[in-house]
Amino acid sequence: MPQAYEAVEPVDLDEFLMSQLRSGDAELMQELGEFPDDDLGVELMERECRTLRPSVPEEGVELDPHVRDCVQSYTQPWLVVSRRSIPRHHFLSLLRAEFEIFRLNIQKEKSPSLAELCDDTARTTLTSSDFNLRALQPDRRVENLLRFSSPEELDRFNLEARSSNRYGELFGLYPPTDEDAVAIRPIPDCPKEHFGQRILVKCFSFYRFDIEIEPLFATMALYDLKEKKKISENFHFDINTDQMKGFLRAHTPHTDASTLARSAIFSISYPSPDIYLVIKIEKVLQQGEIGDCAEPYMVLKESDAAKNREKLEKLKNQAEGFCQRLGRYRMPFAFATVNIMSAINSTLERDTSKGTMEKKGLPRRNSDRFSMMEDNYILSGFKPALTVYCVCRQEGERLSDEDLFKFLADIKRSSGYLKLEVSPVPETVPGCLSPELIPVKPVSEKNPRPVKEVLEFPSSEVYVPHNIYRNLLYVYPLRLNLTNRLTSARNITVKIQFMSGEDPSCAMPVIFGKSSGPEFLREVYTPVTYHNRSPDFYDEIKICLPARLTEKHHLLLTFYHISCHVSVMTSLPSLQWLPMLNNDRLQTGQQCLPIILDKLPVNYSLHSPEVQSTISHLHLERFFTLCHALEGKTMFPIRVGDEKISENMFEHELKLSIISLSSSGLEPLVLFLHQVLDKLFRLIMQPMVIAGQTANLAQIAFESVVSVVNSLHNSQELAKDHQGRNCLLATYLYFVFRLPDTQHEIHTTGTVGTLTRATATTVGFMLLQSRIRSSSNPDIPAPQSPDDTEVTNILGKLFHEELALQMVVSTGVCREYVYKYAWFFFELLVSCKPALAVLEVSHIRCIVDELEQAEKVNISLAFFLYDLMSLMDRGFVFQLVKNYCNQMAAKSVNISTLISMRLEFLRVLCSHEHYLNLSLFFSSPASAPASPSLSTSSQNSSSCSFQDNKIAAMFDLSQDFKQRHYLTGLLLTELSTALDMESEGGRVQQKAISATYSLLCAHDLDQRCSRPEVKAKIAALYLPLVGIIIDSINYLDFTGTLDLIVAFSPWAKVLDYGSLVVHDSSLKRDHAGKTTNMLTAETSRNLLMCFLWIIKNADQNLVQRWTVDMPSSQLNRLLELLTICISCFEYRVKTLQSLTQALQKSQQAKARLEEALLGGIGARGQMMKRVGGNDRTLGQRENLRWRKDLTQWRQTNDRQDKSKAELDQEAIISGNLATETNLIVLDLLEMIVQAVPLADCKDNVVGGVLRVLLHSLTCNQSSTFLSHCFSTLRALIVKFGELLFEEEAEQCADLCQKVLHYCSSCVDGNRSQACATLYLIMRYSYSSASNFSRVKMQVTMSLASLVGKSSDIHEEHLRRSFRTILAYAEEDTEMQSTQLPSQVDELLRNLNSILSDTVKMKEFQKDPEMLMDLMYRIAKGYQTSPDLRLTWLQNMAEKHSSRKCFTESAMCLVHAAALVAEYLSMLEDHKYLPVGSVTFQNISPNVLEESAVSDDILSPDEDGVCSGRYFTENGLVGLLEQAAELFSNGGLYEAVNEVYKVIVPILEAHRDFRKLTSTHDKLQRAFENIIQKGHKRMFGTYFRVGFYGSKFGDLDEQEFIYKEPGITHLPEISHRLENFYSQCFGDEVLEMIKDSTPVDRKKLNPNKVYIQITFVEPFFDDYEMKDRLTNFEKNFNLRRFMYTTPFTKSGRPRGELNEQYKRKTILTTMHAFPYIKTRINVIQKEEFDLTPIEVAIEDMQKKTRELAEATHREKPDAVMLQMVLQGSVTATVNQGPLEVAQVFLNEIPADPKLFRHHNKLRLCFKEFILRCGEAVEKNKQLITPDQKEYQQEMKKNYNKLRENLRPMLERKIPELYKPIIKPRIENRDSFKRHSLRRTQDENS
Repeated sequence: MPQAYEAVEPVDLDEFLMSQLRSGDAELMQELGEFPDDDLGVELMERECRTLRPSVPEEGVELDPHVRDCVQSYTQPWLVVSRRSIPRHHFLSLLRAEFEIFRLNIQKEKSPSLAELCDDTARTTLTSSDFNLRALQPDRRVENLLRFSSPEELDRFNLEARSSNRYGELFGLYPPTDEDAVAIRPIPDCPKEHFGQRILVKCFSFYRFDIEIEPLFATMALYDLKEKKKISENFHFDINTDQMKGFLRAHTPHTDASTLARSAIFSISYPSPDIYLVIKIEKVLQQGEIGDCAEPYMVLKESDAAKNREKLEKLKNQAEGFCQRLGRYRMPFAFATVNIMSAINSTLERDTSKGTMEKKGLPRRNSDRFSMMEDNYILSGFKPALTVYCVCRQEGERLSDEDLFKFLADIKRSSGYLKLEVSPVPETVPGCLSPELIPVKPVSEKNPRPVKEVLEFPSSEVYVPHNIYRNLLYVYPLRLNLTNRLTSARNITVKIQFMSGEDPSCAMPVIFGKSSGPEFLREVYTPVTYHNRSPDFYDEIKICLPARLTEKHHLLLTFYHISCHVSVMTSLPSLQWLPMLNNDRLQTGQQCLPIILDKLPVNYSLHSPEVQSTISHLHLERFFTLCHALEGKTMFPIRVGDEKISENMFEHELKLSIISLSSSGLEPLVLFLHQVLDKLFRLIMQPMVIAGQTANLAQIAFESVVSVVNSLHNSQELAKDHQGRNCLLATYLYFVFRLPDTQHEIHTTGTVGTLTRATATTVGFMLLQSRIRSSSNPDIPAPQSPDDTEVTNILGKLFHEELALQMVVSTGVCREYVYKYAWFFFELLVSCKPALAVLEVSHIRCIVDELEQAEKVNISLAFFLYDLMSLMDRGFVFQLVKNYCNQMAAKSVNISTLISMRLEFLRVLCSHEHYLNLSLFFSSPASAPASPSLSTSSQNSSSCSFQDNKIAAMFDLSQDFKQRHYLTGLLLTELSTALDMESEGGRVQQKAISATYSLLCAHDLDQRCSRPEVKAKIAALYLPLVGIIIDSINYLDFTGTLDLIVAFSPWAKVLDYGSLVVHDSSLKRDHAGKTTNMLTAETSRNLLMCFLWIIKNADQNLVQRWTVDMPSSQLNRLLELLTICISCFEYRVKTLQSLTQALQKSQQAKARLEEALLGGIGARGQMMKRVGGNDRTLGQRENLRWRKDLTQWRQTNDRQDKSKAELDQEAIISGNLATETNLIVLDLLEMIVQAVPLADCKDNVVGGVLRVLLHSLTCNQSSTFLSHCFSTLRALIVKFGELLFEEEAEQCADLCQKVLHYCSSCVDGNRSQACATLYLIMRYSYSSASNFSRVKMQVTMSLASLVGKSSDIHEEHLRRSFRTILAYAEEDTEMQSTQLPSQVDELLRNLNSILSDTVKMKEFQKDPEMLMDLMYRIAKGYQTSPDLRLTWLQNMAEKHSSRKCFTESAMCLVHAAALVAEYLSMLEDHKYLPVGSVTFQNISPNVLEESAVSDDILSPDEDGVCSGRYFTENGLVGLLEQAAELFSNGGLYEAVNEVYKVIVPILEAHRDFRKLTSTHDKLQRAFENIIQKGHKRMFGTYFRVGFYGSKFGDLDEQEFIYKEPGITHLPEISHRLENFYSQCFGDEVLEMIKDSTPVDRKKLNPNKVYIQITFVEPFFDDYEMKDRLTNFEKNFNLRRFMYTTPFTKSGRPRGELNEQYKRKTILTTMHAFPYIKTRINVIQKEEFDLTPIEVAIEDMQKKTRELAEATHREKPDAVMLQMVLQGSVTATVNQGPLEVAQVFLNEIPADPKLFRHHNKLRLCFKEFILRCGEAVEKNKQLITPDQKEYQQEMKKNYNKLRENLRPMLERKIPELYKPIIKPRIENRDSFKRHSLRRTQDENS
């Protein structure tokens, strides 16, 4: 453990404040050191009540104690302790920063079409370089460019410009990271009544049977088929017409509005596919079975109304009669079932886009976010469904629920249907009634028909504490059996009454009515099943129970037989009663009652009938009963359930009941959680007097609380928040808990308001000044009414002390749980009273060994101490913090775990509202007065009077700092230690940085800290962080986040990484040689944000003084850090398209960057290699985290479907962020440069600063930043021009290129700034450094390379810029007398001509050949200017490489090298150097072009000419090595050897053995490749392409040879060119000529264009063939190509053998292939014709060659051989060998001219037949056994052919064998003779 890691002794806060007060800045102290009185407030929050009035028991009844407690708990207001928090502000007013990249995107979209480009009229010719610049209008000039009297004035002006319109809050632009959710305790949800997912069911034309003859009634309820349970109460409704209702008028005295509902809201806690809505339909009782009653409905149809009118009338009258007689009795009739899921799904199928019926793991119970218990379904997002369901009739034997469940699986159909609409419940439903019929808000004014909420009976437990008073009883008569009784009763009904006594008048109106009737009834009758002596019932009787039940309350059941003929109700001699209470407990469960045939006995209600019942919730009931006994004045013995408890057993029983609480079921415990905890806390606090003895139940009660807390946390069913706190307990503490008040109920007194007023302490300026109260004794309360104070103090003290004591003395398992769930007890303590010195630190010490548990205790303790900060002496709390931190460190845990836990602990403490005051930030030592001026002159002011070492010390994490700024010191110590950790620190580092980052973010957005002087103080508090960040520079990953486009960092060149790292040894290694691990990109960005924030807000003079005294190695690291900042916060284009491009780019750039870094592989290189593994991908995944945040612009980049507005907003924000971060870097650079006169290493510093500035120009920047950046650059030129132009030549070249790049910007402001800067560079290089020719050269080369490389140069903007620079030169009065204006004019003319070439290039961007021709022409134009020619050759090489034309690319570099060699050979005469371009002709004869650069053109001494880095020996070697690499890529390994022949002598002369090693290594590889690849190497394929048609312009009638990649087929190139040119000219205009015959211009259509493409082969003379032996030699340095065209005299291309002629065409090109371009003009064309016999000779020679090759191969190929043989021996087809012989050899020709040909053909055949024989023999060796027959056939054919040919072959022409007298002179072209002679030689 590092020494520095120990927590130091904190300063005594209150003491310190006192001393500061006497000395310090009183005003600031008052403002900042104040702790407000009202940090904590206690308020009563009225409960939100859903219904119009709360559900409470009826007035004036003395309630049972338990009911009383519950009702009070359900109605009293919440008691909330709230922390006064300062609102974080605020939404920024953002400006849209202008980025060039926006404009570029827009312009790309509008790029001109190819047709326009290729249009004749639009074309400019190459001569357009005389474009007149002066005709243009110049841009607005930058004011006061040359008017500054001194550099100081310039600096002051720039500073003012930079400081205006800046954003105060940096973090407002950079979204805060996700808090690791540590420092926030979520406010729990307010307790609410539980609802499942709710659906609204509306009933429309219910049961539209085809006829309407009587009133029908319905009930609706939900059933769960899987659980076999009814899961809702019944909803009664009907849709009878007024006429039908009239039938029943006699039986309905009145109708209440609440009974007219036709819509119901059902709640489903556990949706599943097995839930059915069952609708049961009843009708008035009538004579006959259900089937008989249903028959008319099945037979009669409304459509036949006319036919059946009489029948219907009769039925209606009958029904009316029954209604009048038997209207109060119902009978079952029909039912319908609806599967809820299918009802919802049917709508989803119709409208899938709106919502989906997803099968989700919707958690059971209220644990919405955690447990995934079983498959559940989500019922939302569906549309209202109007569904029609069939209705089935009931069967009298099958009415019970069991029968119903069987039915649901197999539903029968019948006539009739009903219409329902199922829909999701809207936000508010006006006119809704709760299950108790209390109106729910909002109340409907108009709607007379209410909607009813139907009470759910959840299918499994719901874990939500009870919240409202609900006292309902549901009675279900199930079955009656009278079969054994001697009665004739068959139509049986049961009358049910709820009685409060035995007198008939005691029937209470508490039974809920059904539809269209009274709201409450005194009696109800069950439906009658006709002629059934043991009927099943299915009715549900819902009763509203009285709040207080007595022995006398009972249910009275009377059984009747109904006679249907006459309305007679015969009371059967049978009744029964059921008392409501049994042993003071409500009777529930299934009861089986015997039927009494006699009269009821007197006082029957006091007896209990013989029943069997079930009992539940015993433990809780027992506990509550005993507690109430203790509170009330109860008489002993007490009855609890079936037993009685005497006074002496009472204590024992009470203890038992307390202990057994935790073993009661989870559901009842949760339902009564609030009451149970209240009772237990009362027991903890209240000493009980039992039987005259004081009994202390505190310990048992406390242990019971602990076990309840444990069982709630352990339950899988219950939700936890992100800190693992049980949500029910958190809610209880936040809303429900109040101090147990023994004297009187809290809500009746005024103590509430003062509960914690007494505890708020103030240690602030006022408190100190007044000295009225002791600052270290916050127990002294604020003044308040004495009696309240008394009560509160006693209570608070007693309770929290008792609780703390119990926590401390607990042992064993209880103690373990106390620490495991410490959060609960700590929050309880804080809720009570703050005088907590009782909780000795020694008891905090207990850090649990299990890590997970330790982490929980750690956070709980952190929140506890956090709360104490507001309540206690803070010095004391700091001591606790110190002890805790050191005790943790003393534990032998792994350091990353330790840091991680300490970080989480500190993160909570640092999130304190008054953290800054606690850290004494206003006492930052030696903070310089914030002076607005930064210029050099102001450095003699008071701010310089600090001793230097004192300033440096402010950036160190010193002992003094840690003591004084206690919490900050601890946090920075953790950060520093985390960054120094070995390899396993990644997660910890991220945590540490995230904590610091969140803290700074909070300060930045805190309204109290918005003033600059306050921010400067806060920044001073964090200065040591700057030192830490600079030290950690090697761990930063600046390749950027996922969607960053990485700018190639110049630091790879500048601060050769390898050496930097090695010298500084800043990569810390431990003894085992491990290195620290890199931070992820995201974490790096966060750390850099912290750095930038401090630099932005810290006192500027202070920072400047610090940089002045910095050692140069440290300063270099600071500059490197600034470069990394620029790369990290570069602006990215926020569009989806750009995102994918950016991804590709960033991968390439990353590869480039890594290559650059790994080039000089130092420790950093090693590290980058390692990090290339999994760590980086991990970082990229994490990068998506910060976007999900709380600010106004949630940057959720992981969402792909963002709206345009969101994208725009994101773009604006990231644009502003990029601008602000870059400006902060610029501010710091200015400070560093302005401090330069005070420093020694001037040149080093200026060069470093310039590097950073140039790097910032390579990134995407806003116009705002660019204007300031250019101002700074101009100031640098003015102040250090000489230094820059002399020392930093290469950087000067970079500067020219960057500035020139911005001269082509499409944003006017950027352009005018760049022009001003470029002019200033010219002016200063001319006047002060007299280096104008060098600048001139650099500018020209910059433009050439800019134009050659980038495809989006805007020449019109560049021209405008040239005009502006010209205007500067003309208006510069000082320089008019010098040569400068004319020199500038000349330079700009030159630039303008270069630009004109680029216009052309732009036109041909899509036509690679044309583009290369053009670049070739441009390069040729610079034959007299070596630097520019070299630049263009390199541009060409780059273009070729990008098209994978490696050979051509290599040739460009060889030409460039030859150019350099010419220059070098003029300068010095070294033997080892090449003698100009001649040396290179072995590589390619084309290189001799470069020798055109002769002495008269070039004087090497002229300044600025050939000054580039390539015009050196190293440059030459570099070019050639690149060329060799490219030749190797292109497969021309022989050329690699030739290139190295030039390089090796130079390397030998330099004694560079390392390079020689690698050179020979590469040569070895090249030769190995030649050997291995042999004949398999593919070289180019060549085509002749001719262009015809005036629309082609320059191309008309031109012929080229095109070089294409190996194995390119004619259709491929044809297709490519056809596509391209038809885009240019249109499909109708272009025509491809399909043959290779000469083109006749007269036959072509002048309005069309034509392209002719022919395949050509390289052509060699005999003498050449002697030298070209290898495949490579036959494909290298090619200038002649040949193609053949067959024809006949008749004009057809093909004919019989004896009339088939052939024309050979030989083309010669201007240069040899391969060249620096892929197409070369044809400059010569030769043609000659072959006669038919010559054609035959050629064919036979070819066949013979093929046979010889196939026979004599090194590795014979049987298949190949057989193919050739078959074509030769078995060819019986036309024009086979035999046919040829018969045509030409059958007879001697008459024409003596043909003798020689005849003889030649005969000799050809001789050789042919010989080769066939060899091939047949060879085949014999190669065949497999199964081919023997084939071989015999082949041999037979061969013999036959030989026999047929023999007579012809033996016939000689005698004339040919006469002695020659004189040579015959033939007119035939010598070329032809020569060629025939050659063939003869070959065949002889």
